[in-house]
This record gives sequence, structure tokens and C-alpha cells, in this order.
Amino acid sequence: MTADERNDSQTTIPLPPAAVETTGRRPEREKQTAPVNSKDVEDKPYSIYSYREKWFIVSVASVAGIFSPFTANIYFPAIPTIAVAFNKSTELINLTVTVYMVLQGVTPMFWGTMADRLGRRPIFLACILVLALACVGLALTPTNAYWLLMLLRCVQAAGSASTIALGAGVIGDIATPSERGGFYGLFNIGPMVGPCIGPVLGGILAQELGWRWIFWFLCILSSACLVFMLLFLPETLRRLVDDGSVMPSKIYRPLIPLVGRGRISLSKERPPPRPFRNPLWLFTYPDVLNLLVLNGFLYAAFYAIIATISTLFEEVYPWLTETEIGLCYLAPGGGMMLGSVLIGRLLDRDYKRFKNLLKQGSGTDREKAAVHEGGSADVNFPVEKARLRIVPILVLLNAAACFGYGWCLQKEVNLAGPLLLSMLQGFVAVAIMSAQQTLLVDLVPTQSSSVTACNNIVRCSLGAISVSVIDIMLKAIRPGWTYTIYGFICLLTVPMTYLAIHIGPRYRAKRYARE
Repeated sequence: MTADERNDSQTTIPLPPAAVETTGRRPEREKQTAPVNSKDVEDKPYSIYSYREKWFIVSVASVAGIFSPFTANIYFPAIPTIAVAFNKSTELINLTVTVYMVLQGVTPMFWGTMADRLGRRPIFLACILVLALACVGLALTPTNAYWLLMLLRCVQAAGSASTIALGAGVIGDIATPSERGGFYGLFNIGPMVGPCIGPVLGGILAQELGWRWIFWFLCILSSACLVFMLLFLPETLRRLVDDGSVMPSKIYRPLIPLVGRGRISLSKERPPPRPFRNPLWLFTYPDVLNLLVLNGFLYAAFYAIIATISTLFEEVYPWLTETEIGLCYLAPGGGMMLGSVLIGRLLDRDYKRFKNLLKQGSGTDREKAAVHEGGSADVNFPVEKARLRIVPILVLLNAAACFGYGWCLQKEVNLAGPLLLSMLQGFVAVAIMSAQQTLLVDLVPTQSSSVTACNNIVRCSLGAISVSVIDIMLKAIRPGWTYTIYGFICLLTVPMTYLAIHIGPRYRAKRYARE
């Protein structure tokens, strides 16, 4: 290290409140600055867990994260069968998809806020238990009780929908920004498995065993997940366990502790409680709101494709069986899984690239890179550029896939055409949404579950609107023009991406100053 670098590493710089909260280091009240040694900041671990243990924790959360999309998508191939069984129109059965999406958007606000206050582990267990019980009720629903089908689908959504928000909270608890992209890539594999294998299993179960076995299968799967989490998932909420080294009460401990053994202290003081933060205030942050709406538009366009594969393919390709229609969902599902893995690696690479560029710059730039190794996004670090650099290109690909998909169906081209385009659409849609979700947690890491819940409520509300009007649009203007409209909706997010990069640092600075 040169003399200049040694001087730079000892520079006195302001500590943003978010960084103070997430690292657990509180300067004296009368002081506004603290000496920061860049090497110490980089060497000090954000969590006691090793990298391998973090992967284990995120993998467990990812297994639970399967259920939100899996429970929704396993239902799609059985919609025609359930419509016949209940003697209702397809439009009325599609309402059960709409109410599911509404509850999928609303309930994470409740569960996510509770998880930010009470802990990740107990809320995870409560959600999975509600899901298992709702599946038992759905499997036993009589076919003359359409209202009960609607009600229990709402309860099912209330249990399953919050697992993604809770998983995002776990990642915010244990991962630094330089690791977050990769962990989100791992975590998203679970939620992406749902759209990939859910419709396949739904089609097979509906055709071979009957539609009720869809819900019995979900009950068995969710019960197994409940037992697994009860045994192995540790509590990660930093207000309860700090960096993982504080021993929580028994309800927060796994029955079989596999991670953190020998590094958890009974005597270490628990972090001071934080005041309650209403998650609805997150909607008043312009940079956060812009990202939420951006994600919602893309999700609505993606769900307009996923929700209609069974009905459109049955109409355009009438020779397909229920099982074969279910297999068609492997195309967008496989694209989503691939996009999730690759975008995680790319986000981590871009983050490190920006950090290295700062380190190679002036002394001030090196300070920015050092401070950003805490759990929060430092006001000086260009985190928006690091996360959103490739998003405009992905949006253009997304729009092109929408255009092509609609016209392939309208012209009734070979089945390979819409399948390949749905795979591309799944790939780019999940890549964009993963980048946006990672950035949201970077902006408010102490409310990671709450901000993910806000993300859910916006995207699921827009997705529910999309599902409720898609059949009307398809009948009125046919697939070609319908998905052309959705392609232009995707293009609206390009200027929103540049807006996020432009206004993000300014509004982060205002929040830090206000806090």
C-alpha cells in the first residue's frame, strides 16, 4: 500500500444512518462523523455465517419460495376441467386466478411487515401452515360450492404469496450488496421452478388422477416443507440476532442447528429495538415507486402470456392433450430458471466492476467503495447504475418476444415458434425483475421484506388487471394485436429505467439527511 492509499484509508467521512443500522455500530450522538479504515470495513464480516452456510440458508428460503408461483401455475392446465366439474364458464373459473393474484399482492404487506418486526422464522412457518390447511379445504370442496372455491383460493394465496417477500428479507439480513445478486439468483431458482414444473404436474394430475389431486399434492409438499424449515431454518432478522451471533429465544431456534454453531453467544447483548416503520411510506419514495411500477408493467405483460397458454394453445393446437399443454409451460419456465441464474452472476460482476473502478480512482472514490461494504446502499455509490446497466437491452428483447409470440399464434405457425418466444420472454422478464428486486433491497435493506411486499402488491395488482381483461382483448382483437399492445407496455419501462438511474442518488441522499 502506498503512502497516499494509507492516508486515504483513514479519511474521516459521514456515516449514513442506514449503514449505522445495518452494521450495528452507533457513533456518539454529538458526533456526525467517524473514522473509517477501508481495510477494516472490507475485512469485517457482515454476518457470522460462512459463504457456504449462507447458501444453505438461502436454499431453504428458496424451497419455500417455490410455493407462491407454484400454487398459482399448477392450477392453470386444470382450468378447463374445473370449469366442467363446477359447471361454470372459463371466465368465472379465471376469476379464481384473479382473486388469487389480488391476495398474492395484498397479504405480503401484512406478513412482510410482521416479519420485519417479529422475525423471519415464525412468519415463514405460519405462512406454510396456512397454505397446507387451505389445500386440504380445496381438495374437499364440493362442486356445487363455487363460492367456497373462491374463498379457499384466497386463503391459499394468503399462505403461499408471502414466501418470496420473506426470502428477500433473509437475503437482506445475511448478504452484503456485493453478494446479493448471486444470492438472488439462487433464491429465484425456487420461485422459477413453480412456473416451470407446476403446469406440467398440474396437467398430469388433472388428467390421470383428477383435479382434486392437485391440491392434495400441494398439501403433502407444503407439509414436508414446514417440517424441514422447523428443523433447520435459523432466525436471521438483525433486530433479533444482529449479525447472527446473538442467541434468540427458543421459538426462533431451529430444532437441529446446522449453521453458526460455536459462533452464537448467550451473553451477547441483543440490538436495540427499532421503531415501527409503516411499509406504506415506501410508496412515498419516488425512486422506489418508480421501480415498483416498472416491475409491475413487465409482470403484467408476462402474466398475460402465462395465464393464457392453456386456453390459447388448446384453441390454436387442438391436437394437444392436457399433459402436453402442461409440458408447454416448460418453455417459459426453463427460460425463467436460466435467466435467474445468469442475472445473479451478472449483477455481482457489475457491482464488483463498479466498485473496482471507484477503488482505482481518487481518494474520495475509494472511500465510496469502502463505505458501501455495509448492508445498505451508501448514498455516494452508483448502485442504480450497477444494478440496471443492462436492463434497457433486456426490455427491448422482452418487447420483441411479446410482438412475435402474439403474431405466431394468430398465424398458427409451428408450435416451436411460440414456445421459443415464450422461453425468451421468460428469460428476459425474470432477469429484469431480479435486477429491480435486488436494487430495492439495496435501497431499504432494513425493510427488505416490506419493500418486497410493496413490490408484490403493485405487480400482482397490475397482473390481476391483466388477467381479468386478457380474454376480452383476445376475443376482440385476437392474439397478434393483443400482444403487440403488451409489447408497447414493456417499452414504456425503458425511460423509467433511465429515470431510476437519474433520480435514485438524489432521493437516497434526501432520505439519509432526513433520518
